[in-house]
Amino acid sequence: MDRIPILKMGEFLLVTIQVDLYDRLALTLESDLMNMVSRTEAKGVLIDISSVSIVDSFMGRILGNIASMSKIMDAETVVVGMQPAVAITLVELGLTLSGVHTALDVEMGMELLRNKIGPKPNEEEDLYDDII
Repeated sequence: MDRIPILKMGEFLLVTIQVDLYDRLALTLESDLMNMVSRTEAKGVLIDISSVSIVDSFMGRILGNIASMSKIMDAETVVVGMQPAVAITLVELGLTLSGVHTALDVEMGMELLRNKIGPKPNEEEDLYDDII
């Protein structure tokens, strides 16, 4: 069975979707991703869809589900690289993707995730030490 690779980058998981997702692959990704969030205690999930040219309502729901489930598991979700045609299709389908944050590219997405989760506890101490 095909699988989409999920990479761990610090406290984030990075998923780069480089193929059009058929339903079974999308469900497998959803399941694999939730298992990885749980296993790694990831604080953020970044999904790069820059290679995706077509999105249907099922794929839109899967992205929304991933964001909702990740949030319940204390992880933020950012989708990056959305093509204009994909954005138009999602709006036309009435899919708002609530809970899904977006950014233009991976770099901006990582920065957004860092801002969403805030500094680590010992980073806060380091910031405080610099003030004194």
